[in-house]
Amino acid sequence: MELEALKLKLPNITDPNLLNALLEYGHIHEFPAGKIITEPGQFIKMVPIVLEGAIKILRMDEDGKELFLYYLEPGETCALSLTCCSASRPSEIKAVAEEKTVILGLPIDKHEQFSDKYKQWKDFVSMTYQSRFQEMLVALDAVAFKRMDERLMRYIVTKMKQYKANELHITHQEIANELGTSREVISRLLKQLEKKKWIELGRNVIYIRDDFEELISA
Repeated sequence: MELEALKLKLPNITDPNLLNALLEYGHIHEFPAGKIITEPGQFIKMVPIVLEGAIKILRMDEDGKELFLYYLEPGETCALSLTCCSASRPSEIKAVAEEKTVILGLPIDKHEQFSDKYKQWKDFVSMTYQSRFQEMLVALDAVAFKRMDERLMRYIVTKMKQYKANELHITHQEIANELGTSREVISRLLKQLEKKKWIELGRNVIYIRDDFEELISA
């Protein structure tokens, strides 16, 4: 990858020395949609910086149930990965490529060196911690305080923005897994939304009205 191309992928990093260092030490990795990148218990060997696509970050319990936390999108990295890197601890999250995804993987030892050498890297890491902390609070609030129907509607909005589309190709079971509930509950709530004519259900696909976010906010 050339320097100018990396600048476009990482608009928050403008220091040419840091960008050149990322090019020198980072490695490009490509993952197809659905590929598991990291699982709980694995040691993280690199800091992943998303260049294209998106990565879904999930938390898993002892029974294998999953809870969706947040997405990593182009120009972003994972605060939980940074924490595990710094503490030399195994991963506590599951990371899955939501679509075809390209990342720049920075070796762990370079992360520590860059934090001392480049102010913009230190700022990038700090900004990552701050934004991810806010997203974790949103996820926690949703689980603790919101009804499942509210969580489902916000989930649909998140997916719409993620895919930039009003057509979601996803099963009821996949939604249930990410929201930590049963398929039957999700199917019932989706049918209620369909009765309101806010969505239309097909086979493993959900068609969503353009004004869906406005409807649920009214």
